[in-house]
Amino acid sequence: MVDENIVLFSGYAKLPSGTVSAEVYKVMALVVLIDIRTGTIIEADCTLSTRLSERFVLAMLVGKNIQNDNIALIEQINLQYQGAAKKAIINALRIISAKYSLYLQERQKMS
Repeated sequence: MVDENIVLFSGYAKLPSGTVSAEVYKVMALVVLIDIRTGTIIEADCTLSTRLSERFVLAMLVGKNIQNDNIALIEQINLQYQGAAKKAIINALRIISAKYSLYLQERQKMS
């Protein structure tokens, strides 16, 4: 049984042309499981061309709070991720953050 407080969110962003990732995937998918009681990212996955890149990005995300740490996460990605997919990762994260905020608003309306 899946915990009802764990919700999956996804964000997709176009990868820069001419990169291996773009040739393989065209768009990058970033998918996270968030505990909506706390806003904590408990698990994440993404589509990048190497497992090292994927693991590096996921290590930055897991354990962080999608609301409170969002700006810090983007700054960390800007500083530490110097791969071609940086902009796509940040855009996908922003999409997830917006979806999460909208989800919480809708959930409040229903209760």
